[in-house]
Amino acid sequence: MRIISGSFKGRRITAPKKLPVRPTTDMAKEGLFNILNNQFYFDEISVLDLFSGTGNISYEFASRGTCRITAVDADHGCIQFIEKISEEFKMDIRSHKSDVFPFLEKTSLKSDVIFADPPYNMGLEDFERIHQLVFGNELLLPDGQLIIEHAKQMKLSHLSNFSSERKYGGSVFSFFVK
Repeated sequence: MRIISGSFKGRRITAPKKLPVRPTTDMAKEGLFNILNNQFYFDEISVLDLFSGTGNISYEFASRGTCRITAVDADHGCIQFIEKISEEFKMDIRSHKSDVFPFLEKTSLKSDVIFADPPYNMGLEDFERIHQLVFGNELLLPDGQLIIEHAKQMKLSHLSNFSSERKYGGSVFSFFVK
């Protein structure tokens, strides 16, 4: 995986093979950030990265100047890796080892962008639960967006606040706005 743009543009990051992850592809990540680049000033926003895995999305935001990033993952190895890379690159990424659902139930952290990349094999009801917890607990700031990455077989357009979706190979980003 590589950082596409910003102060760490071109830097390659190699995650340990033992981590239980499926990082967002560079092609999909580049498409996502081309969209976000037209909507946000990265140095002015806060980001919540759910099911953060290797931290791929958090690193991209940090490279582009975002200073308020929180990464949440249940896997201890993933959190250790995020902490190692963010320290090595001197990125301000706060990490939390937690299952995402209890985290969303308890947190009062509000963000401009909430990005969720759950395992593609999760059931539709869990994808819907992410949406329900974010909007039900009012975790988005005004003009904020929830972005859920999922397999192209999964459809989320029936959920409230749905704005659009973008497809990149086998991956889809569904956008929800406050």
